[in-house]
Amino acid sequence: MLSFLDLGVAEPIRRALLASGYEHPTPIQQQTIPLLLEGRDVLGVAQTGTGKTAAFTLPILQHLAAPGRSRGRGPAALILTPTRELAAQIAQAIKTYARHLKLRETVVYGGVGQGSQVKALQAGVDILVATPGRLLDLIGQGHARMDRVSHLVLDEADRMLDMGFIGDVRRILATLPTERQSMLFSATMPEEIARLAASMLRNPERVEVAPAGTAIELVDQCVFHVTTADKRRLLGSLLQDAAMSRVIVFTRTKHGANRVTDQLVTSGVAAAAIHGNKSQTARQAALEDFRSGRSRVLVATDIAARGIDVRAVSHIINYDVPNTPETYVHRIGRTARAGASGAAFLFCDATERSYLRDIERLIRRKITVADTPRLPAYVPVPQRHRPPRRLPPR
Repeated sequence: MLSFLDLGVAEPIRRALLASGYEHPTPIQQQTIPLLLEGRDVLGVAQTGTGKTAAFTLPILQHLAAPGRSRGRGPAALILTPTRELAAQIAQAIKTYARHLKLRETVVYGGVGQGSQVKALQAGVDILVATPGRLLDLIGQGHARMDRVSHLVLDEADRMLDMGFIGDVRRILATLPTERQSMLFSATMPEEIARLAASMLRNPERVEVAPAGTAIELVDQCVFHVTTADKRRLLGSLLQDAAMSRVIVFTRTKHGANRVTDQLVTSGVAAAAIHGNKSQTARQAALEDFRSGRSRVLVATDIAARGIDVRAVSHIINYDVPNTPETYVHRIGRTARAGASGAAFLFCDATERSYLRDIERLIRRKITVADTPRLPAYVPVPQRHRPPRRLPPR
């Protein structure tokens, strides 16, 4: 079995990896790290949970830590990612891998004040992890210099497309030096992402760990055909199983996430919601409660959930069937990480069956139909009691 030494990873980085429990590289790391250490551009097609963050960060750290490399105020490496959660996750991974290196990293994203981010950039940074919107703002205000970028990573490119960030990405690319090493990673490769890759990469090596859109084989998948009205009772019935120890429930809308969370909490299930209308502080608190086990269930929308990296997620529940099949692949990738097994359930009503057929075409398999358990009688969610308003005496 290959080791990180076999891939040419430097000793200080290997020491940090070993201290964090990483002994052997994953398939995407085995293929990608040697190419990047050689200075090649890479086009990576890989599902979430395959270890691609280390695949692109380790070579960048090794290049930037090389003796004699000059430093300046602007970052030498720029990593663009679609969501705040994923940006924070990547920044934390860099901090872990670079613990024995004298490199400075910071992360910038929207939804929070920019004061501390501006201060970090002014102090000087080697590696910058950023979401496109906030970075464009900082560039426009003159706080972020991009003239020293020698390494560029575009991560989760297909999600960038889904969220409408490709225009921002192209504007950022126009501010970067043309002489650089570039990497683009995406779980799927729609036509617009392929065009973006062609414009930003030079003679790239394509690394593909699994065919685009193929569902993770370790995930046990099944579908419940159920009416919309019965989805809440089905969720409550399934959660009576103690084996469902750490569950992510996906809804299509923010309002739906709040409603499902309120229903679970009312029924005695420890649950928290995470979506775009929540503040960054609230999102981080919900994620930490879920990661620590204080919350058994995390109810999330797709945009907010991108970047959730929590080990030992036992089950994914698609409360709403996603209307794009690639989203289903991203969702179920939250379980069965690092070689573990997992399970994914779909709640499908009559109006969502066309979406189910699209998913089955993409993953090239029929999802097993599960028998719906006997559901408890419907009990309406109690409304908060408000005492009648007292009129002032005349």
